[in-house]
Amino acid sequence: MMEEMEVAQQDKDKDMESDDVPQSKPLPGRDDMVRDSAGGYVWRVDDMKRLRRFLCMGSEGGTYYIGEKQLGLENAQSIVRLIAEGRGPDVVKLIVEYSLEGRAAKQNPTIFALAMCARDKDEATKSAAYEALRKVCRIPTHLFAFVEFCESLSVGTGWGRAHRRAIERWYTEKQPLALANAVTKYRQRNGWSHLDVLRLAHPTTKKQGTACVFKYVVKGVDAMKAEFPLGKSEETDEVVAFLDAVELAKVACDEGTMLDLIKRFSLVREHVPTELLNSQAVWGALLENMPMTAMIRNLGKMSAIGVLKPLSSHAVTVCSRLRDVGLLKKARIHPFNVLVALKTYEQGKGDKGKLKWEVNQAILSALNDAYYLSFKFVEATGKRFLLAVDVSGSMTSYTVLGSTALDARTASAAMAMVTARTEANYHILGFSNRLVPLNINSKMDLNSVIKVIEKVPMGGTDCALPMLYAKKKKIPVDVFIVYTDCETWAGKVHPSHALKQYRRTMGIDAKLIVCAMTSNSFTLADPDDPGMLDMAGFDSAAPEVIKNFVTGVI
Repeated sequence: MMEEMEVAQQDKDKDMESDDVPQSKPLPGRDDMVRDSAGGYVWRVDDMKRLRRFLCMGSEGGTYYIGEKQLGLENAQSIVRLIAEGRGPDVVKLIVEYSLEGRAAKQNPTIFALAMCARDKDEATKSAAYEALRKVCRIPTHLFAFVEFCESLSVGTGWGRAHRRAIERWYTEKQPLALANAVTKYRQRNGWSHLDVLRLAHPTTKKQGTACVFKYVVKGVDAMKAEFPLGKSEETDEVVAFLDAVELAKVACDEGTMLDLIKRFSLVREHVPTELLNSQAVWGALLENMPMTAMIRNLGKMSAIGVLKPLSSHAVTVCSRLRDVGLLKKARIHPFNVLVALKTYEQGKGDKGKLKWEVNQAILSALNDAYYLSFKFVEATGKRFLLAVDVSGSMTSYTVLGSTALDARTASAAMAMVTARTEANYHILGFSNRLVPLNINSKMDLNSVIKVIEKVPMGGTDCALPMLYAKKKKIPVDVFIVYTDCETWAGKVHPSHALKQYRRTMGIDAKLIVCAMTSNSFTLADPDDPGMLDMAGFDSAAPEVIKNFVTGVI
């Protein structure tokens, strides 16, 4: 009986294979399929998976088919549905996880999602969101963004008790000197200043050092020094001395004074007046204790004014830091931001303004290494990978996370290189409505990879081609990874069906990972097939997610 059933199933499979369904129509019996924005039929990701995509990819720039505003609205609606289902605390937990682990390249999507939870009527969700505020919004820029998002989401006027209390704790639970540094480094963003926030939050504190900072923000340095004169207490003396140094830096006219203030008070670039920001000596002093993110952001400026000359001690310092895994991890450096820095630095000029510099090849090489080091390291699985990069027209029509330096297909190739560097057994190809050979290997640096991708001709989108190609050529593959925007429409076979055909033909229980490069609601992965996984592109934990899925952990 069992043999007869197997024969019948084989006959049915052959019939299905001989009567393939084009991607422009749903598969028979699959009422859960939806039409994507390009006209093909795919599946809709569940709201929690969409949230993960949104946290990693945001909605800046939209997609080829969906505008930025609509894409943002759709992602917001998925959060509303999750909260309505009683999963609000789970949403907050995921937001905190992605933020603390540095899995998201930009904080705005994370902060927006947190603000939605904070302003919801569900008490459990609201409480969890405000409790998470200090973990997610670690610097004033994040706090100002949170406040602005909350204002835009509010239906009434005024700040409620929970809102005021959470923001009060953001200020009062910081160490006084750290707070002084924060309020002077990030004075205002998004139309908000610390004075605006303090006047609305009405914070109180028993810590004299914190009260000193509040007086400085609200009344100015003279009023602060009058109420907290030097010698009043050790705690306030330290804060007063620092804030006085910040005020002196504002009017500093010579390098000597500025260098002394930087050395004695660990002042940062934001404390330096514009007139001295072309000084090699000043930048050299700033570099000694410069945070990793600031260093990466200012590589072009430091090269332009000659601080990072080839073989100079400062250039050696920068290269050493870029290759320090501990520093990268501590600073939560995201691989996407390193990739943008690499692409921008290699151009020798900024995207905006007139800043130009001579490219230091040693720094370019260090940025290449930093890109791979900023992903969570995992050991190789030993499996055979076919890495398929979507190079269709829709992948070049929008930027990733709002960056003008990278389009989605370039970013996809960079993501594929991470697996190629991890796994010994891999094959890379490109596809649109036809297969596109990619002369790429794991020994190439990212710059070379990007140049290869930028020359690839565009076309329509058929995400089934990688599986059909491997079946036709009898290529043994354990894992297919497709990097795409999931807007497939041009093929005669659905990608999920192509994978099943491959499994039958080759006798390999191959898996499919769909690495989504946008935060839309579509996926090629059949939710009923445990051998298919949908994941967000440019998640810094991508190698770990891939390994866990391939080895059966998830």
